[in-house]
Amino acid sequence: MFLSMFGAVESGIIYAIMALGVYLTFRILDFPDLTVDGSFVTGAAVAAISIIHGVPPIVASLLALVAGFLAGCITGLLHTKGKVNPLLSGILMMTALYSINLRILDKPTVSFLNETTFFKQVQSVWEKTGIDSLINGLLSSVGLTQVPKTWAIIGVMLIITTIVKLLTDFFLKTEVGLALRATGDNKKMIRSFSANTDSLIILGVGISNALVAFAGGLIAQHGGFADVGMGIGMIIIGLASVIIGEAIFGTKTIARATLAVIGGAIIYRMVVTLALRVDFLETGDMKLITAVLVIASLVLPNVLKSRKERKRRSEKRLQIELRRKEEGVTDA
Repeated sequence: MFLSMFGAVESGIIYAIMALGVYLTFRILDFPDLTVDGSFVTGAAVAAISIIHGVPPIVASLLALVAGFLAGCITGLLHTKGKVNPLLSGILMMTALYSINLRILDKPTVSFLNETTFFKQVQSVWEKTGIDSLINGLLSSVGLTQVPKTWAIIGVMLIITTIVKLLTDFFLKTEVGLALRATGDNKKMIRSFSANTDSLIILGVGISNALVAFAGGLIAQHGGFADVGMGIGMIIIGLASVIIGEAIFGTKTIARATLAVIGGAIIYRMVVTLALRVDFLETGDMKLITAVLVIASLVLPNVLKSRKERKRRSEKRLQIELRRKEEGVTDA
């Protein structure tokens, strides 16, 4: 169980970067962007092929980020300049990216397990520090018999994800970031201040897909392969992370909202891991589990809110009746 939860947290931290990208379009821009399912694979494909051709893993990851940014910008251009519906823009780009990703990979699946990836480089450096033996020794002393082979990935990804979160927070508080947030809230209002909303939307969708593709490149290096179908349902996973995080941690400030997204991504992976341990559920049921989680996250807050509102109205009605009775007694 501990190793399963550890693996869930490890992958959840990587997927959190993708969830932050979804948060930018879904919450900040109010843009339903389905490009995510394609740009995630684009990042994985670019990173995989780059590493196979001898490009340093860090550079390959950055190339994945750039590829995702370009894909997002094209989606933004389709919507703003082509006047295509935002949902349809994402669908069109996602469809086009399937063929583009297949061209990049040259076959449905590319494995690069024997290549040097970013995480292998990290592990080789991490092993020299002796942190693994220290942490695993402490865990063994409290009775855990099965311990992780390495803490390198989760340690480094915590740093990377935190940096991405802080940069996102900083960006959204800049003049451009505030204009981006205002565009999502009220496009007509921000246009009255002579802001170029088209450029802001293109930039926002581009940055969103850059983060998604970057996460795709890291996931490919984590698993040692890139597959043309690995992005299917990624938008739902991103939305689940955002919604679950917001429901649990709240969204009073930007910093808290982005932290909630990261927490939501980790909790989502943990819940899925626990669900798959149930006897009657199989690995193929993962998409069903995701759909149920999203539905529950969307419906339950509304149900609780309506119950709270009914209770408030009932208490208010009771107070009015008591006040009337008191006034009636006083008049008598």
